[in-house]
This record gives sequence, C-alpha cells and structure tokens, in this order.
Amino acid sequence: MLNIPHQTFREYDIRGIAHKEITPEFAWHLAHEFAGMLPENANEPVVVGRDARLSGPELQQAVIRGLTDAGRNVLDIGMVPSPLAYFAVFQQNSAGCIMVTASHNPSEDNGFKLMRGKESLHGKDIQTLMQRMEKHKKIVPPEHGHVRQQDVCRAYHDHVLADIRLARPLKVVIDAGNGPSGIIAAPLYRKLCAHAPCEVIELFCEPDGRFPNHHPDPTVENNLHELKRTVLAHKADLGIAFDGDGDRIGVVDENGRVIPGDMLLLLLARDLLHTHPGAIVISEVKSSRRLYADIEKNGGTGVMWRTGHSPIKAKMKETGALLAGEMSGHFFFADRYYGFDDATYAGARLMQLLAAQEKPLSECFTNVPPAFCTPEIRMECADERKFALIEEAKAFFSSQGYTMIDVDGMRLEFDDAWGLLRASNTQAALVLRFEAESIERLAEIRDLIESWLAANR
Repeated sequence: MLNIPHQTFREYDIRGIAHKEITPEFAWHLAHEFAGMLPENANEPVVVGRDARLSGPELQQAVIRGLTDAGRNVLDIGMVPSPLAYFAVFQQNSAGCIMVTASHNPSEDNGFKLMRGKESLHGKDIQTLMQRMEKHKKIVPPEHGHVRQQDVCRAYHDHVLADIRLARPLKVVIDAGNGPSGIIAAPLYRKLCAHAPCEVIELFCEPDGRFPNHHPDPTVENNLHELKRTVLAHKADLGIAFDGDGDRIGVVDENGRVIPGDMLLLLLARDLLHTHPGAIVISEVKSSRRLYADIEKNGGTGVMWRTGHSPIKAKMKETGALLAGEMSGHFFFADRYYGFDDATYAGARLMQLLAAQEKPLSECFTNVPPAFCTPEIRMECADERKFALIEEAKAFFSSQGYTMIDVDGMRLEFDDAWGLLRASNTQAALVLRFEAESIERLAEIRDLIESWLAANR
C-alpha cells in the first residue's frame, strides 16, 4: 500500500519533503488518479512543468508516466515558472496541468499545483484527490498516452509584448532567487520599450534548486537585502523579486523601500480604473482599509475576500472582477490577461504604469493617507486547535458587540483602526495584522486581541 502523508494535502496545493513524503511513487499515483478526475472525453493534453528544485526532474517524469499510463496525452514544457504552465493551459486549451513545485518552501521540499481545465484544484477537490489515491484503482486505458515536448517561453514573450509597451525605457533590478523566473523575465523586460531597450540588472537569475543565495520568498524583507542594495547602487527605477516558482512578486522603490502588497494593488487599481471605470477589484482580509477606500474613491468596487490564490481566482470568476491581489504578492489581471497569478506579467504591468509618468515610484503614494500597520504576525497553533479557536474568538467578540467582518477569520472594525485574527490554511499557525491612525491606538487594538488569545490558547 502507498503511504499517503495526509499533511501534504493543503488548501491550495500538495507540498512535503522530497524523497520522504513526496516520492516518485507518490507522484505517479497522484498523476494517475488526477487523470481520472478529468472529463472522460477530453482529448486535449495535460500540461506538465517543474520549477528548479533538484528533485524536480525525477518527480516530473513520474507525473508524466502516471498520466500516460492512465491514457492521457502530455505536453511537457520543462522547467518554467508556474504561471507559464497556466499560460499553456489557456493557450493550448488543455485539459489541465500539473506543476511540480513547492513554491517558496525550503529546497528539500517539493509538491504539486494542479488545474482541472482552466480552474485551480483547491479545497475539497484536493481532499478528493487524496481519497482517490487511498482507494487507488488502476486505470486501464484503451491506449497509452503520448508525450509532446514544447517550449512555451517564446509564445509567452510574444503574448506579453503584444499587450504591454512602455512609454520610456526604465532601469530595473530583478532578483529571481535562483528560481526559473529570471530566464523568462530578464529578456522580456529588456524588450518592453519599443524604441529603446530597458536596462535590466540581474540578481540570482541562474536556476539553482538549492537556493544558495537566499530563501526565495519576496514577502520576507531579509530576503530583499541584495535587491535593495543593488537598486540604490545602480540608481534604478525599481526592483522586482520573484518567489521560487514565479507566481508571487515583491517590489522595492527607487529608494530601496519595500512596497507592501496592498499598496502595490492600490497603484494597479488606480491604473485599471482609468480605463475601466466602475471595475471590481478584489483583495483579502489582511489588506489595508486605505486600499478599499482608494478603490471606492476612484470609482471602483472593492471586495474583501478570503486569503489564498485559489479562493481569490474563484471569486474573480464569480464577480467578474478585472483585478485582484494579496499581501503575499499574488496579483491577478483579467482585463487584458487570463486572470491567474503571474509575477512576471505583474512586474511588466507595474513598469508600464511607472513609465507612463515622470515621477518616481515612491511619489505615487504621496496622496495615500498615513497609517500605522503591523506586518503579518504568525503565532504557532496546532492544526487541530486553530480553527476552533477562531470560532471561539468570533463568538466572544460578537457577544461583546464588536463590529466584525468574518469572511475569513475575524476582522474587528473600528472608526480609526482594525485588527485581524485568522487561521493559516498552510501552516499550524494563527495570522494577525493590525492597522490604526495612531501608534497608541495600534497598541490598544493589538492588546485587545492578543490578550484574549493569551487567556484562551
């Protein structure tokens, strides 16, 4: 019997330790059972790609064997950022995809992101896949599937260049964190301005699954030290960092200051609303109140939704939203693009916005009201306890008459502040964030929630 490590099946994907939890045998069974979740009459191939991790080639081949043994044809796109696998699904009208990646996890991990048709597999569907693997019934197809290899990078470049052109060349530093994004983004960004090439300074753009220079997570400021230093040293217009599989972006301005994800979305929303008045823009419960106020001020409709790229994409489809973004650096464009999270494309859109004006990136925020914000705070909490604890907090604060948004955990709303408490979907942890108009008020709201936690955990 195959050992199924249940903890690897998460809300949005499957991740675990390569060669221990995520083995070639596991990968074969996953792909074989996933094939059975696709429509029986779908003749289109399943796209299969991988990131730069050292365990990737072996796992990718196991996935391909699992699919072809189940009678499914495969489009092998090799080592690419995850968004290029999604792009191939839309471009080829494929049956779905399996991307072998553990995103920004440590180098010893690996896993899978999946699409069934043009929708991400998440939530209950991932649990269904796990159950199918536990019951495993081998599929005996009428004929074995075949494999076709294809380089999708040129088609991706052509698509983005047909959509985005800069009014003037920019100087940009990119940090790929030794993931695969650098080999896609660097040549693309150089070509974005038709009448003069952009200057692109590359950091850690050689794919290396050991991630020898820093952990590939652009939301952690310590990982951006070299990017900030290089932006200042070269007097660049901005710096862009990518995570391990290229679906999340981090940005620093010309002064080397990190732009939080919600403020980056604020800029992108303003730009969108110039051409699409009244558009719906989605973000998450961790995002600043200033973001939602700015969307409304500029004639849009802001929707606060659950954290997570899969729920966000589903909400975009439900509401017809043209733009969405998360604090974690996932950005989704559906006005001129396909609506999935693509850090390289998001960086190009930001460069287009910046090149259309003469002022530097830092000055784009001068009319945003000031506020005091904490970063995302994580507290360890056992998986079997975290969701129940959130329900207890909601019951208590509701009974005390507090105003609450409960689409994802508990966000307490005040005239001059807000405080968030939610359970992480990917870790044994609670997530907190606070914002207020004064540092004293920030401390008050933080103490209100953290004191309750200290008494009830």
